[in-house]
Amino acid sequence: MTYKENAKKYIENYNLGVGDTIKINKEDISYTGILLDRPEDADDGYLVLKLSSGYNIGVAIENTTAELVEKGEKPKIGFGETEIPNDPSKQNISIVSTGGTVSSVIDYRTGAVHPAFTASDLVKANPELLDYANYNVKALYNILSEDMKPEYWVKAAEEIANDISNGADGVVIAHGTDTMHYTSAALSFMLKTPVPIIITGAQRSSDRPSSDANINLIDSVVASKSDIAEVCVCMHGSLNDEYTYLHKGTKVRKMHTSRRDTFRSINAQPIAKIQNKRVTVNPNYAYTKRGSQELELNTDIEEKVGFIKSFPGISNDYIEYHIDKGYKGLVIEGTGLGHVPNDLIDSFKRARDENIPVVMTSQCLYGRVNMNVYSTGRNIIDAGVISGLDMTPETAYVKLCWALGQSDEREEVNEIMQKNIAGEFGEKSSIKDFLN
Repeated sequence: MTYKENAKKYIENYNLGVGDTIKINKEDISYTGILLDRPEDADDGYLVLKLSSGYNIGVAIENTTAELVEKGEKPKIGFGETEIPNDPSKQNISIVSTGGTVSSVIDYRTGAVHPAFTASDLVKANPELLDYANYNVKALYNILSEDMKPEYWVKAAEEIANDISNGADGVVIAHGTDTMHYTSAALSFMLKTPVPIIITGAQRSSDRPSSDANINLIDSVVASKSDIAEVCVCMHGSLNDEYTYLHKGTKVRKMHTSRRDTFRSINAQPIAKIQNKRVTVNPNYAYTKRGSQELELNTDIEEKVGFIKSFPGISNDYIEYHIDKGYKGLVIEGTGLGHVPNDLIDSFKRARDENIPVVMTSQCLYGRVNMNVYSTGRNIIDAGVISGLDMTPETAYVKLCWALGQSDEREEVNEIMQKNIAGEFGEKSSIKDFLN
């Protein structure tokens, strides 16, 4: 008998269904959780429960009894049309949802996470938010972050600018964590803002007891009410629920697949720490203050930019392919101080001659590109390659997309890439930054 046949017979005997909260009794032990579905080729004789801790457990059916605790429902996309109350004494914060884990729920038929919450649901699922502000909420997209595209950055920037023009005192963006640092960089270049713009997410979905979404969301709202008028990422600063960090949108990167404190400031320090709902600004950081600049929106970008990682054995075919396919610019993630095999240099010269800017960054992430040290680097400079300084490869890619939206002339793009637009590079990169 297959697992499906075995399980079907068992759950029919006890009138159970996928998504139900059930209790399984086995000798002197009992397990209570939500019944999940399993694939057709799963081992015979096991049920999988999602416990209240958020973790899954497999329980052998043999010698057990079961009982229904609560009949399950399909995940709700919304909580109805109830209006969010307005308090005239509180600041007005815009919450924009693009999807991602922070806006996701578990599909108990499969155990998988998928985007389903709306921005309004985020507030209603985290009622503590109502203690801090009034909210204008909207779901801009409902996607996981791997589906983010440059055109969506443009739409997000336009919506944020519109909300600020209409009186928002701050903006919080719910976003998937995998590409959050691309979006934070893009918004940093596209917007000059008089109010805080805070991007946040979660490593575990909002409807899981172990989710980090609640603290990230509340701290993001606290940050959006602060005096820090910059594009920032707000995420856990430790593995526990102790505090969050505010990272500059152009200096942040996701560094671990699953840890709560996955986001790090690269070649920089966090702007601020949020603990017990209080924002403590890093005394070493000179931030843009609320109201010190007018709102500006510049969403002109070029989407046809290549992003190539150097590796042992890479051939110039990679560069030639992108030139032949009409790419307008290239970002290279080189080794060490910003190197690639000498075999690629002739292709870089061709890109220069065809008015295609090439930007060199480093796979090391920490530290600074310096192509003057070794002969290979000097040859790369002679071929017209632009230094990415201490920008992360992802920020350099986003900036080149934006720079090519401002000009299609390589020399002008070079000038833009070497100009500090949104704090994307520092004057120096130190060991202290690395150890931070």
